[in-house]
Amino acid sequence: MTPIQTVLFEHQDQKYGDFIAKLVPTEPRDVFIGIRSPEYKKILPVVRKMPEQVTAEFLKAVPHQFHEENILHICLINEMKDFDQCVTELENFFPYITNWAVSDGLNPKVFTKNKDKIITKLPLWINDEKPYAKRCGILLLMKLFLDEDFKPEYLEWPAHIRSNEYYVNMMTAWFFAEALVKQWDAAIEYIKVQKLDSWTHNKAIQKARESFRITKEQKEYLNTLKIRGRK
Repeated sequence: MTPIQTVLFEHQDQKYGDFIAKLVPTEPRDVFIGIRSPEYKKILPVVRKMPEQVTAEFLKAVPHQFHEENILHICLINEMKDFDQCVTELENFFPYITNWAVSDGLNPKVFTKNKDKIITKLPLWINDEKPYAKRCGILLLMKLFLDEDFKPEYLEWPAHIRSNEYYVNMMTAWFFAEALVKQWDAAIEYIKVQKLDSWTHNKAIQKARESFRITKEQKEYLNTLKIRGRK
């Protein structure tokens, strides 16, 4: 057992492992140690105090054996202060991200501070053949560029995706649901002319209509735009 695995197992909760395994059905039960999210606030300080060589070797030791090692890997990427290093480590990790619970923890502060740089990376990741590179790209576009830094052309990047991957299509639907909340005038045009595949189109409408952040009238209008009779 590695030093980092030893630390992770000190925070094991097997019942929680049973629970989270059901939420991440793409992974077998035996890859889950069972660690609740708040425990990483205790784990990270311990890992930070380890010799730099230990964490460097951990980041290179992919694929990891356990799901929680992947979660920790994303946590360490999130903490990186050098933009180029953060991008490199994330791109190196893309092939080893195999579920939404890992990808959706991505939120590096250095990207927020360097939006002019990260925006050039996002279309590349969104167009990547690896499904979780796509999901991470769309996720970051949603987190960083649907507010004051929004440009209507950004909607085109996820809109053109045609994928057989459920978790890519669900991320695209989530993105457009958020876009309908935050940038209604631009996003509704993509729904009106059906620029998404029919499943993603309808799922985006469903998720937007579940939101408390759009009006009753908007929800009623979205309901009229559902694609009916097609999967």
